[in-house]
Amino acid sequence: MSNLTREYAVAALTLLALSCPAAAADLPLKASVRTAIFDWTGLYVGAHAGYTRDHADVMLSDPAAEIRAGSRFSGLTGGVHAGYNWLTRSGLLFGIEGDFSFPNYLTTNHTVANLTAGTSNVMELWDYVATARGRLGYASGSWLAYATGGLAFSGGRFINTSAAGDQEKLLATRLGWVAGVGVEHAIAPHWSARLEYLYNRIDSGGVRFGNGAQYTSSLDFQTVRLGLTRKLDWPGAASLQPKSDPTDTESDRWEIHGQSTVIGQVYPAFRALYTGPNSLTPAPQFQETWSNSLFLNARLWDGGEVYYNPELLQGFGLDNTVGLGGFSNGEAQKSDFPYPHYNTSRLFLRQTFGFGGEQEELASSGSQLGGKADVSRLTLQVGKFGVLDVFDGNSYAKDTRKDFMNWSIWAPGAFDYAADKLGLTYGATAELNQKDWALRGGYFLMDAVSNSNNFDTNVFRRGEYVVELETRYNLFSQPGKLRTIGWINSAFSGSYRETLDDPALNLDIAQTRRGRIKYGYVVNVEQALSSDVGLFGRWSWNDGRTEIMAFTDIDSSLSLGTSIKGTKWGRPDDVIGIAGASNGLSRDHRDFLAAGGLGPLIGDGALNYRREQIIETYYAYAINKSLTLTADYQFVTNPAYNADRGPVSIFSGRLHGEF
Repeated sequence: MSNLTREYAVAALTLLALSCPAAAADLPLKASVRTAIFDWTGLYVGAHAGYTRDHADVMLSDPAAEIRAGSRFSGLTGGVHAGYNWLTRSGLLFGIEGDFSFPNYLTTNHTVANLTAGTSNVMELWDYVATARGRLGYASGSWLAYATGGLAFSGGRFINTSAAGDQEKLLATRLGWVAGVGVEHAIAPHWSARLEYLYNRIDSGGVRFGNGAQYTSSLDFQTVRLGLTRKLDWPGAASLQPKSDPTDTESDRWEIHGQSTVIGQVYPAFRALYTGPNSLTPAPQFQETWSNSLFLNARLWDGGEVYYNPELLQGFGLDNTVGLGGFSNGEAQKSDFPYPHYNTSRLFLRQTFGFGGEQEELASSGSQLGGKADVSRLTLQVGKFGVLDVFDGNSYAKDTRKDFMNWSIWAPGAFDYAADKLGLTYGATAELNQKDWALRGGYFLMDAVSNSNNFDTNVFRRGEYVVELETRYNLFSQPGKLRTIGWINSAFSGSYRETLDDPALNLDIAQTRRGRIKYGYVVNVEQALSSDVGLFGRWSWNDGRTEIMAFTDIDSSLSLGTSIKGTKWGRPDDVIGIAGASNGLSRDHRDFLAAGGLGPLIGDGALNYRREQIIETYYAYAINKSLTLTADYQFVTNPAYNADRGPVSIFSGRLHGEF
C-alpha cells in the first residue's frame, strides 16, 4: 500500500470517528444534534482534503518541431470552501459555494506535463483549482444529499528552459466547468462532515514564449474528497448550541483545533567579501511564510486515538532557506511554495496503557486529546509525525509559531533528526511515564539521500534510533526538567574527508555515498524561577564526519535563554523571550566548506571559519486569547560560520491565531 493510500485511509477513519453516532452515544453534545433538527440555512466555511486524479492533452510547438502527448498526474489535494445554504420547509436545499483546492508539496503531484520539442523544454505546473457552484439538495434531519455544478478556474505556471539553460516563466488562469455530487452529515450543532465527488473540465488554453514556442493543454480533474464545515451564526441569531458548553468543537470523543501563522522577515544590506551558491544575499531582502493547520483528533476505543493534521503551506524562507546554520524562521522549511500547497503533516495512531494509581490531567491541544490519564502509563505511537513532536520537549523554546523562531534556539541544532524537507517522517515510538521521570524510544525512516523528500525503506537496516530520559525535579520549590537524548543514524550518506581526499570527485560528495553511521546527543534543561519566569538551555553535538541528512549544517550547538510573562506590567498573556546560540562545525565539515563544498543550507564558496553566534529576542503581544502579534529581532555574527560576511540583523513580524 502506498504512503498516499495509507494517509487517505487513516484520514477517512478520523472523519468517520468524528461522525459516528455509536462512538458518541453518551455525549450530551451529540444528543443535542440527534434530538433537534439541524438548521442548514446560513453561512458556512470549511476545509477539505482528498485524492485527485487528472489527465491532460498537451501540445508543444517549437519553430523547429511539434509534439503532442497525453499526460496523467495524481496525488493528495486540500483546500478551503465557503458558501450559503437556504433550506425550504419541504426539505429542498438551495445553496451557493466557492472553493480553492491546492496540490500537495511533491513536485510530481502538480506537474501536468514536461515536453521537449526542438530547442524548448516546457514544464506545466498547476497551482490551484477554484470553483463557483450552485448546490441543489434534500435535507432530512442531520443528513443532506446534494448535486452541485458551476464554473471552474485553474491557475498554473509554464516554464520554458532553452538548450542554453535560460528559463522563461509565464502564469496563466483558465476557465472551465465543474459538476459533482455529495452527502453531508451534521456531527455537532455547528459542524458537519461531507463526502464529495467533483469533476472539473478546464478548457484548452496555453501560452506563447519569447523564443516562438507555443504550448497548449486541456485538463480534466476528478476528485474524491472529505470535508469539514463550520456553520456561522449571525450575531444574535438563535443557536442549537447548549448554553452550558462554551464551544461546540470538542467532546469526550473528539476534538478540533486549528491555527494560522504568517511570518514576515526582512534584513538590510550587510557586508560580504564574496557570495556563494548557498549564501545569504548581501542586498536587502524580504520574504514571508504562511501556514494553516487543522488538528482532527478522535478516540477510537479505550486508550486508542487517531490524530490527523492537514495543512496548507505557502511562502519562502530568506534566500530560499539557505545562508545560515541556525536559520532564522522555523516556518521556512526547505521547500518553497509560491502558492499554498496541501500536506498531510501528521497522521498517526496512539495507544495508551494505564497501570492504575494516581492520575493527572492532560491538557487539550492539537497533539493531545484532553482528559485524565494514569500517571504510570505506556504510550505507543505509529504513523507520520515529527521526531521533535515526541522528543526534546521544552516549555520555553519549542514552538516557532509562538515563541523563538531561530532553528538553533527552538530545536537542538546539532540533532540531525530524520525528516523530509518539511520536517516530518514516518516512525514508531514508545514512552514509559512515571511521576518523576519518563523514558522514550523511537525508530524513524531516514531520507534516501541528503535533503530529500524520499525515504529509505530498508527498514531497520537504514533509519534513525532515538532514546530519551526525562527527569523531573524541584529546585527551590520550582519545577524543572532535564532531558538527555542519544541518537544513531544509519543512512546512505557521503563523507566530507573522503570527498576532500579525492580531487577527481570535484567536491561532489554524492559520489562517496554508502551506508554510514552518524551519532550524537542532546542535553536539554528547563527551570522555572517563578510562575512567570523560566530559564532554558540546550547543548547538542554530532560526530560531524558525514553529510547532514535532514536538518541543518550544525555539528555542535549551545543555546541559553529566558522567557518572561507580562504579569508584572498587567499583561499576563504577553511574553518576552531572550536567547542566544553558538553553533560550530567539525574539522572535516569546515574543511569541506572552505574548499568550496555545499551543505543543505550553507556554502559560500570559501570559508574564514568562526563560530556562528546568534542573539534573538521577541515580544509576543496577546491581542486576545486566540490572536497574538509578535515582534522579533535576530542578530547573527559570522553567518554560515564565515567571518568574511556579516553581521546581519533580521527583523520579523508574526501574527498567530488559533482555536
